[in-house]
Amino acid sequence: MEVLFYHLQNATLEQTLPSLLEKTLGRGWKAVVRVSSDERLKALDDLLWTCSDEGFLPHGIEGDALMGDHPIVLTTSDKRINDADVMFAVDGADLPGTAGWTRSVLMFDGNDPDALDRARNAWKEVKASGSEATYWRQDETGRWAKSG
Repeated sequence: MEVLFYHLQNATLEQTLPSLLEKTLGRGWKAVVRVSSDERLKALDDLLWTCSDEGFLPHGIEGDALMGDHPIVLTTSDKRINDADVMFAVDGADLPGTAGWTRSVLMFDGNDPDALDRARNAWKEVKASGSEATYWRQDETGRWAKSG
């Protein structure tokens, strides 16, 4: 089980999440995006309809009749709804347990002291569990650099 931490400091979640979801789908994986509120669920739903060069990223929201068929499901729960391979925890949502996931991704706002504290605590928990953890931060050019 691999856990990736994305420290958002030079780009917003809205600028970063769509490209990571595209890469996830490009691997043939399904994803769940866990958010902390229904308001953010709606905002990300709107974003995914307009963010891709193809026009949208195919997705659904937890509770949709066909949510198990969607390659991306947006949710406030920690369930593995669509047999997803990857769990993205964003906007203050906690990482779920690692069982069943190929990869978990915690994306956090590096300009928010509370988000930094939550990420540090999550890092310690992941490392203590024995899971592989990697830390990603943007450089001055906007490229992601792996550290840790």
